[in-house]
Amino acid sequence: MKMARVVGSIWATRKTERMEALPMQLIETIDATSLNVLSSPFAAVNTVGACEGDIVFYVEAYEACLPLPDELVPVDASIIGIVEQLGDKVF
Repeated sequence: MKMARVVGSIWATRKTERMEALPMQLIETIDATSLNVLSSPFAAVNTVGACEGDIVFYVEAYEACLPLPDELVPVDASIIGIVEQLGDKVF
């Protein structure tokens, strides 16, 4: 599990049939201590209703398929949680 910040949404006019109901977000990996950006933005399926600016947890590879209704959906990253508080920082 890694931490990221949601930086935008992705709108696709065509998706594989099993992804039709799955919203996608642009996220960038961040450092859990400093909240500094560690990666360029990339796409992740949003399974928890995260919005732009939210700090989130995400998983990659095979684990990205596990929170989806159909585990055969071809995804590389899934948002699985929204961070509400980290130490004394409240989001």
